Amino acid sequence: MKEASADEQRMRRALDLARVGVGLVSPNPAVGAVVVDASGREVGAGTHIYEGIKHAEVLALEQAGPTARGATLYLNLEPCSHQGRTGPCTDAVIAAGISRVVCSMEDPNPQVAGKGFAKLRASGIKVEVGLFQPEAKKLNESFAKYILRGKPLVTLKSAMTLDGKIADATKPGTEPGSATPASEGARSGYHWITGEVARAHVQQLRHQSDAILAGVGTVMADDPLLTDRSGLPRRRKLLRVILDSYLRIPLKSRVIQTAEQDVLVLCSTAEEQTRQALEAKGIRVQQISATADGRPDFAAIAESMGKLEITSLLIEGGALVNGAALTSGEVDKVFLYYAPKIFGEGAVPFIAGESLHGRAQCVQRFELHRFGEDFALEGYLRDPYSGQV
Repeated sequence: MKEASADEQRMRRALDLARVGVGLVSPNPAVGAVVVDASGREVGAGTHIYEGIKHAEVLALEQAGPTARGATLYLNLEPCSHQGRTGPCTDAVIAAGISRVVCSMEDPNPQVAGKGFAKLRASGIKVEVGLFQPEAKKLNESFAKYILRGKPLVTLKSAMTLDGKIADATKPGTEPGSATPASEGARSGYHWITGEVARAHVQQLRHQSDAILAGVGTVMADDPLLTDRSGLPRRRKLLRVILDSYLRIPLKSRVIQTAEQDVLVLCSTAEEQTRQALEAKGIRVQQISATADGRPDFAAIAESMGKLEITSLLIEGGALVNGAALTSGEVDKVFLYYAPKIFGEGAVPFIAGESLHGRAQCVQRFELHRFGEDFALEGYLRDPYSGQV
């Protein structure tokens, strides 16, 4: 096995620092920075978090102090060159006397996008770009989608058997295809489909997300909490979004009973008495449009989430929600867990209803992950940076 170079070691350190900001940085990007002096000694390090305001490179430079002169700065994202909540980081890098900058990627923000690198080079600083770029791009893919298109990165998560079933039977009193407990890690009836390791990873996905969306069928069938139980700190609570066209959500459901200004119910027809009852419990109710064929308008939902500065939306719906989301073309990414089980005929499929219009959607750039006895496929339906399929 090839030994990592000094640059690789330092960049991995910067990426690890950036990951500390997950859950604490949105709607800003996750950035970590390391300052290394001429002798190879780390003299400064920084992680950006939203409430801290200062950017990672500024924190690292402040920690380094005079030892930053002639040093190398490692960071995963291009330093900003514009005035935002803080002054341009490029000015701070130049003033500190940094001689070399090693960076993973260009900032997708059109206000920066190469201008920071150009300013550094113009001042005589050597700039090298591209080390661990794939890892860096994945880390900030939700920021890229949000900053480029004003919409969140939409990830469809589900757990199923090898024959593509998300529940072993439709529960009484719920609409066909939506009665699935997938939102809480994929149970079937009162039995989990996936194991503990996979279910723990679901909490990591929730922690990485600004919002989670489920259909009212899932709420009625399963009474999930839809919370982030990773145990990791986050700046703002995970927004719990319930897709409920006719406001059928039970007032005694756990989502409603535990709401603390973190539940949003999306409906197409709002009965005033029910709306008032929900709002009295601190629930936000918002009316959204439907498509011509009566499906939820996921494009409108995504735009609405963007206006709330939601950069990442995790869908944990039932079969009907899954089908509508995929048909809409708004899903950027899938994370599909599979358990080594087969349910057979009569079980609830991953997708229900007329969907996809007979066209296959191809998952690109996929990875396979192992979680105990289960495995998962993570891949993209469109590139968050380019928007292309």
